[in-house]
Amino acid sequence: MPTDRHILHIDMDAFFASVEQMDNPKYAGRPLIVGGNPKGRGVVAACSYEARKYGIHSAMSAAKAVRCCPHALFVKPRKDRYREVSHQIMDIFQENAPVIEPLSLDEAFLDISDNHSNIDDAAKTAERIRGQVFHEVGLTCSAGISHNKFLAKTASDINKPDGLTIIRREEADAFLAELAIGRFYGVGKVTEKKMHALGVRKGADLFRFSRKELGRFFGKAGIFFYDIVRGIDDRPVQVSRGRKSIGTETTLHTDVLDLAEIDKILVNLSEKVGRSLQKKDCGGTTVTLKVRYHDFTTVTRSHTSATPLYNAEEIMQYIPALLVSTDAGKTEIRLLGITVSNLSHTSQSPPLQLQLPFS
Repeated sequence: MPTDRHILHIDMDAFFASVEQMDNPKYAGRPLIVGGNPKGRGVVAACSYEARKYGIHSAMSAAKAVRCCPHALFVKPRKDRYREVSHQIMDIFQENAPVIEPLSLDEAFLDISDNHSNIDDAAKTAERIRGQVFHEVGLTCSAGISHNKFLAKTASDINKPDGLTIIRREEADAFLAELAIGRFYGVGKVTEKKMHALGVRKGADLFRFSRKELGRFFGKAGIFFYDIVRGIDDRPVQVSRGRKSIGTETTLHTDVLDLAEIDKILVNLSEKVGRSLQKKDCGGTTVTLKVRYHDFTTVTRSHTSATPLYNAEEIMQYIPALLVSTDAGKTEIRLLGITVSNLSHTSQSPPLQLQLPFS
């Protein structure tokens, strides 16, 4: 395993609640809970940072959450919307890292070791990604970067929300020695209580136990704890499954009616998709245009080509006809997206450049 790995872990800040606050400005700055009916047996799926100040957390009963904060706002989860925003975020990750391991809709490991001679350069890439997520999606995220997955994930939780933490190799031992045991990845509430019963309050306490002792107390997990308190974690960042599509979309800063402006946006989106296709050395036969109107009504229009599409110019051949079949130019638009699917790998991806927007 190389010793110069630069592993980045990115975790969206209060993802579900933040999406709701982004889509509904009246929720901004207010204690917001995404979850079930507080009058029934509902559970908190997620909550805003404003709600967390009252001690509310995920998996808490909605009824208890109301007791903690009687004036909290409750909204029902919109899974399709969260999945949609997650796709936008993962597309940004794909643009910046060759190897990505999504852990859920709102977090992922990225291996950015390639072309980064040191961790400071890698940190600049991390900041660029965070900036893209904020400006292109409208949400903040927190990131951690180090030489292995455990330290990167632990670091991402240090300066939440909207922070970046770097744990350098030479700093790892001192950092882990002072880290509260409850903040070690894999130590849940039950394990934390057991650790406390053994006199383990922080990493330095855990370090004193032998591998055999930790194995006896915690089974296989004990071996994992023995390694991570010493900063040992050789797990690679790995993609669990192949991508079925490559696409990107953008939520517009203001609703747009003008077709010329829409054209420019679609050209930009097609170029981003084309670059991603070439980076992955693949093409796809189906292009899909996504349009969301000002009232959140969403439509998609698709065309399947007889031959794979490899670049922006080929993608844009089909966009005008797809756009005509929507209400663009008649109804204000808040989001546009382009996706290419039915992917196949190829070594023949001609790097053609898109010269002009269509008219």
